[in-house]
Amino acid sequence: MNLHTALSDDTPADMRERCCIVTRRVLPEEELLRFVVDPQGAVVPDVAARLPGRGMWVSANRGMLERAIAKGHFSRAAKASVTVTAELVNRVENLLVARMAGDLGLARRAGKLILGYENVARALASDFPPALLVEASDGAADGRRKLLGIAKEAPVIVDCLTRAELSLALGRENVVHAAVKSGRLAERLAADAGRLGGFRCGPASETAAETLSETQGLE
Repeated sequence: MNLHTALSDDTPADMRERCCIVTRRVLPEEELLRFVVDPQGAVVPDVAARLPGRGMWVSANRGMLERAIAKGHFSRAAKASVTVTAELVNRVENLLVARMAGDLGLARRAGKLILGYENVARALASDFPPALLVEASDGAADGRRKLLGIAKEAPVIVDCLTRAELSLALGRENVVHAAVKSGRLAERLAADAGRLGGFRCGPASETAAETLSETQGLE
C-alpha cells in the first residue's frame, strides 16, 4: 500500500511522506514545501499545507526551488501550463518567517516562551529545560556559547531569524536570546526553522525537527 494513502491528513507531518517534484526523492513533509495552482493558473506557496487542490512538493531549500522554476518542473507536475516567477522564492522565505513569528507569539501568550539571557540561562540549568534555544542570527556568538555551557541537556538551536525579526514578532526591543518549552509549538518551530534554514543557510544534512524529535522526545 502506498504510504500516502495509508496515512490520513490527521497524521503528524513528520510521519507523512511526499515526493519532491525535482529530485523524485520521497521525504517527510516537514522537509518539503507544498505548492498549488490557483484558479488563475499561478503557482502559489502553501507553507501550512492546507490549501485545496493537488499539491506539488519541493525540497525546502532555495536552490531546489530555483531549479524547479527554471526547469519547468511545476508545469510537468501539474500536467498543464502554469505561471511561476522567480519572485516565488522570496515569497516562500517571507511566509516562513511570518509563520515562525506567529508561532513565537503564540508561545509567548501560552506561557511557553522564555525571554532574556538571565531567564533563559536559569531555565536551561533547571531540571526541566526548554526544548528550543532561539538565538538571533546576528547576535554575538559568545552569549550562545555561555548558554550552551550552562545547559543540563543540549537544546535544539533555532538561529535563522534576525534580532529585528525576533523583536518584531515578540513586541520587544533587542531580542537576542529566547527559549521555548517542550510541546507542539516547539516541534513546529523546529520544523519551520529547518525549512527556513534551507533558504538562508543552504540545505542541512539533518533538520532541526529531526534533532528535536530525537533529543527531546516531544509529544
